[in-house]
Amino acid sequence: MADFRHLRPGELVALDCLAACALAGLYLSLSGQPWAAAALALPVGVRRLWPVPVFVVVAAVSVAVSVTGLVREPFVAAAFALYWVAAVRPGTWRVPTAKIGAASVVVLLGSLSAGSPAGGGVYAFLGIALLGMAWTVGRAVHERRAYATRSALQRTAHAVAEERLRIARELHDVVAHSIGVIAVKAGVANHVLAVRPQEAGEALLVIETASRSALAEMRHLLGALRSGTVEESDLRPAPGLAGLGDLVDRVRAAGVEVDARIGAVGGLPEGLDRSAYRIAQEALTNVVKHAPSAHCVLVVAVEGGHLRIDVTDDGRFVEPSSNGHGLIGMRERVALYGGTFDAGPQPEGGFAVRVRIPCGEP
Repeated sequence: MADFRHLRPGELVALDCLAACALAGLYLSLSGQPWAAAALALPVGVRRLWPVPVFVVVAAVSVAVSVTGLVREPFVAAAFALYWVAAVRPGTWRVPTAKIGAASVVVLLGSLSAGSPAGGGVYAFLGIALLGMAWTVGRAVHERRAYATRSALQRTAHAVAEERLRIARELHDVVAHSIGVIAVKAGVANHVLAVRPQEAGEALLVIETASRSALAEMRHLLGALRSGTVEESDLRPAPGLAGLGDLVDRVRAAGVEVDARIGAVGGLPEGLDRSAYRIAQEALTNVVKHAPSAHCVLVVAVEGGHLRIDVTDDGRFVEPSSNGHGLIGMRERVALYGGTFDAGPQPEGGFAVRVRIPCGEP
């Protein structure tokens, strides 16, 4: 069966124009009236542009030529136009579609049981049945598309919630580590304050730095926890940007040529450092999955108080066949730190992921 979902709007209109020409030829062969055939069939070529006006025009012409007897089967074009009206118009009309479908089948079977008609009455009933069936099929398609859209939104929301929980688990490690450092250094300062005040001062400085970092990460943690709770399982620490070298080596081993341009990115907050690694990891993983054997450029640097992560490739972009959530996860991580995220095919070919996260100079 042909799949028209990936055709551009102009290509779909062109197909409708071909169908309109075919209908015009059919009506011309049946009636021998060029103007009637043109008036009935040609408007459906633009049914995607003006669904309701096209149907109104075609239906009016169909009734006129049916009454005058110029064309005996005039409602095929009207049904073709009505299908698109039913498929795209929002479901605000309280129309009993199921009853219309059942009635159309009854009328169709009754008309066919009448045998070969001598007049035009049976053709009128056939036309009514055809219109009812076109409406029923169109509404069924509309409902199926609406259901698919709702399902996609639900999957996206579920993926966002899962990603926020993963981010929260990683930040849990950061905060727990900072609190542990504070506890140890506080104990040291308490024991040496009287005899070695300089060492106590150094411990207090570490406590100040760790507590500020913990407070900053806690704010991000609370934001990530809005949609769920953190479980105590699977709290393994994630690597940071220092592990990009090993990551790049693994991607190269998978067949992707990587040009890594990694600047001085030390001194970033620990949570941001780990999230940045995950962003780069997911972007490179997408290159491996969707643009194998491509040339990829990875740029990680701090510029103007922002952490910059760019992953671009020159491969042929392949639409993912599964419901992957890599882009959703990257977008959530970036939004958590108030950054900007942009991803999509490039005009010159390939795919690009561009991230900017405010961080201050390291």
